[in-house]
Amino acid sequence: MSEPQRHPGTASGPERGAEAGTVTGPVVVDCEDVAWFRDAAEMPSAARGAAATLARRIGLDAYRSSEVALAVSEAATNLQRHARDGALLLRVLRTPDRAGVEFVTVDTGPGIADVEAALADGVSSAGTLGIGLGAVARLADAFDIHSLPGKGTVVAAQFWAREAGGGPTGGMPSVASGLTRPISGETSCGDAWAVRIDEGGPEAPRPPSSGTVRGGTYGAHSPGLSGSGTHSPGLFGSGPSTPGTRSSADSGRSSASSEPAVLVVLCDGLGHGPLAALAAEAAVTAFRRSTARHPEPLLRDIHGALRGTRGGAVAVARIEPARGRVLYCGIGNVSGVLLGPDSRNGLLSAPGIVGSQMRSLRTFELPWKPGGALIMHSDGLTERWNADSMPGLLRHTPAVMAGQLLREAGVRRDDAGVVVVKGDW
Repeated sequence: MSEPQRHPGTASGPERGAEAGTVTGPVVVDCEDVAWFRDAAEMPSAARGAAATLARRIGLDAYRSSEVALAVSEAATNLQRHARDGALLLRVLRTPDRAGVEFVTVDTGPGIADVEAALADGVSSAGTLGIGLGAVARLADAFDIHSLPGKGTVVAAQFWAREAGGGPTGGMPSVASGLTRPISGETSCGDAWAVRIDEGGPEAPRPPSSGTVRGGTYGAHSPGLSGSGTHSPGLFGSGPSTPGTRSSADSGRSSASSEPAVLVVLCDGLGHGPLAALAAEAAVTAFRRSTARHPEPLLRDIHGALRGTRGGAVAVARIEPARGRVLYCGIGNVSGVLLGPDSRNGLLSAPGIVGSQMRSLRTFELPWKPGGALIMHSDGLTERWNADSMPGLLRHTPAVMAGQLLREAGVRRDDAGVVVVKGDW
């Protein structure tokens, strides 16, 4: 069964291995979630038809559109015949001058014991079209797979315009990607995410801030901070200044780096269904339109945009690779994690509802370490996931990482959203 999504996310890419070229800076690609296809008898034919239609709609020629449809059909048939609880997400990717199609598959087992063998020529699963995963990978301009025997497999593949019989055209490593999935029984998802690039340079002055947004009192949460992981060693708060801290007003006007930075937002609209989706869309739109370049002023702009909606839980992060740091500010039940090869640091959010009850803002700072990733997710994923149970996770693209986290920690009783930012710049 397909589940249309009504909000876009923003990722970076196209996704291809670093060997494809030298990165001169992060490239932003808009992701438009089109549909989830669930495990059902009609899934392969429905996904194939939707993929062909989508490819033609964005301007791929007939030959390339047929290749996209073939690859999606093979992936969907594999899910139907050999996987448990398989699902396929089909979506559009856009840059300012081109468009592509991406699919992401997620299942809960049984997994593939030997991925390299499964990708070899001539290997296909019984009952599929017979082209095999290896051929799907060659048809794609970017392809990644992570399989955990006994747990499940995630595959991500992107398809861009190219000449008939030509090789892959994708050439930029991904900086970010994310996934959203509606609660069971709904077609609209109340979670949304976006990423944009701050190109660097001097920052335009903004009006002074008292460090407090007068949006009412805290919600039903207990006073203080909530979130996963350990306390950050660097805290920017709205209370009295102490060594190692700055006021929230100061943190909103930090001197801008001349180097590019990555800004990311995740919003969990209150409740679920169309009204929650409208709140999440409003948050993403405000994030994209805002001229703010730091988490706290961005959150204030989003707070204003969400007035009149249900509101939601929102977190904003700024990654400054040149300075080797991450700035993070969150309100409500959104989790942030800095994951490294041998570390996991939680980023905390204050209680409240953006758009309604947002009183105190606190910005946390942690070191950005090469080889690590920033993960932000809604409470549609439990906080109890453990990277050790997903060996090799950090070696994969953000899209596949997001899929594995959704598989590992996602719950069906709520909308789920997760975004991953990962790169060595």
